[in-house]
Amino acid sequence: MDALVLKDSEFALFQKMIYETAGINMSDAKKALVSGRLAKRVKHYGLSSFGEYFKLLNSDKRGEFQMAVDLLTTNETFFFREPKHFDFLRERILPHWLNGPRRIWSAASSSGEEAYTLAMVLAAHARTASWEIVGTDISTRVLQKARSGHYIMERSRNIPDTYLKKYCLKGTGTQDGTFLIGKELRDRVSFRHANLKTDLSQLGGFDLIMLRNVLIYFDIETKQQVVAQVVRRLKPGGYLMVGHSESLNGISRDVDVILPSVYRKS
Repeated sequence: MDALVLKDSEFALFQKMIYETAGINMSDAKKALVSGRLAKRVKHYGLSSFGEYFKLLNSDKRGEFQMAVDLLTTNETFFFREPKHFDFLRERILPHWLNGPRRIWSAASSSGEEAYTLAMVLAAHARTASWEIVGTDISTRVLQKARSGHYIMERSRNIPDTYLKKYCLKGTGTQDGTFLIGKELRDRVSFRHANLKTDLSQLGGFDLIMLRNVLIYFDIETKQQVVAQVVRRLKPGGYLMVGHSESLNGISRDVDVILPSVYRKS
């Protein structure tokens, strides 16, 4: 069999597919990444080209199509990423949450580190015992990882020792070198499959939404569409946080800036 090569015309098909599905603008620099992540799937089906695989995706909108989306949308995350947001939550938001229920949404939660970070902060500092966290992602593969709450020990490097000892279980024996988020926290966090471009009303309303390091992948039109959908889920007086390198300037007038990357709905 000839070497499998992703042609420019084939790459353009996947670029269009992921934009229409998830709103992600995949630059030409991502061609090698796409080739590497999809090559095994092409070979799995015994196909001779990426073009044939694309045709297969269009005939199968459920199983393999979701697999391709999973492979092309996985993003990096880690515990206590951009810690100033969690400081703001602890110091400026939680002291005013005197009663519940309170709900937080980790949008584009990937493999769950952000959602569990939120859970640790709330378990340690919330003045109301009635709270829940919902994490969503377009990738079913990372959601499965998130639900397990099971990570290699290297992922714990940014978790403060007090939280690590109180809320995480160190693996032993066959699980040596790993840790598990404690059941007390896992029971307070749920993960659901969701596309930020679609109607999100089934999620309900939230007091805080984390939409961090997501908008950088979208063009202006998609940013406006996604933020509008997200802000509809934000309760009056609720907070929205985006990544430190992101801004809602020119994107939304429905929230007011409190600090760079921190917004509030009137």
